[in-house]
Amino acid sequence: MTTVFVYEDVCATGAGGDRESPPAPSLLAEGRAMRDAVTADFRAVPGVRVLTLDESPFAELAGAADHTLVIAPECGGRLEHLCREVLRVGGRLLGPSPEAVHLTADKLDLARHWDRHGVPTPQTWPLGEEPAGLLVVVKPRDGAGSQGTVLSFVGTDLRSVRAWTDRRSVPTESDWPGPLIAQHYVPGFAASVAFLISLSGLRPLVPCEQLLSPDGRFQYRGGRLPIRPDLAQRAIRVATAAVACVPGLLGYVGVDVMLGDDGRDWAIEINPRLTTSYVGLRALAKFNIAEAMLAAVRGEQLPDMRWRDGVATFSPDGTVSI
Repeated sequence: MTTVFVYEDVCATGAGGDRESPPAPSLLAEGRAMRDAVTADFRAVPGVRVLTLDESPFAELAGAADHTLVIAPECGGRLEHLCREVLRVGGRLLGPSPEAVHLTADKLDLARHWDRHGVPTPQTWPLGEEPAGLLVVVKPRDGAGSQGTVLSFVGTDLRSVRAWTDRRSVPTESDWPGPLIAQHYVPGFAASVAFLISLSGLRPLVPCEQLLSPDGRFQYRGGRLPIRPDLAQRAIRVATAAVACVPGLLGYVGVDVMLGDDGRDWAIEINPRLTTSYVGLRALAKFNIAEAMLAAVRGEQLPDMRWRDGVATFSPDGTVSI
């Protein structure tokens, strides 16, 4: 019997990492959807027992389980901290190493890393260091779930960014939790590609369209799959380059990409954890993605990864229509 501990941090503790901090509604909905879907899939795998936080404290379960799947926002180093805690108590991660999480959670460092390795990504600066007059996306350096993200023409400082968003009646965070970055805005088709990564290679899953709000805040409204074959090829190509140069990635990893209107494609960020697209992917998969994730981490042969016909549309709360 293999034991898998599935831990989703927002549902368990709230967005701030403690029960006193109320989670953002979008993060809570997405966290619950991912947790429930992957837990159900692991329970369907023969010979696998799933542990949940209701049974005992985090450290005890992580130390007792054969594998721990940590799902948490990258904000404030939370995901990295939890991954290190799993290793500290002698557990085994069903996902990337803490070092990989540290690099990919820092959007500025990741952009610089990609630039050194020739991966196309929009120019990215600490907020205030970008050239004036550019159309940029201002976002937290280590944010998740589009929290505190806004499209801005302002190339000066945080105060002017807030003033610009106020004029457009776009709500923003009352206090930014950490440093902000400015990323050159590139228009195009927003997509995501999830991978199953093992020590011997990586396998892309079906690329998804990202449904984002049109108000300049890029709020995540779910996704749709599959996408057009030509767009899927472009998405897989740039996403593969994005993950191939990052050591320590393992298991299920998501990549956000932008397929430019001008034919150029861009890596935007890596999510070193389960992503909400999981709920849409599993709806069309003829195989158990959780079982395949476990096989990838163990270095075992992946199952035959076939997909059903049809189109699946999913929302952040896990609702799926086909």
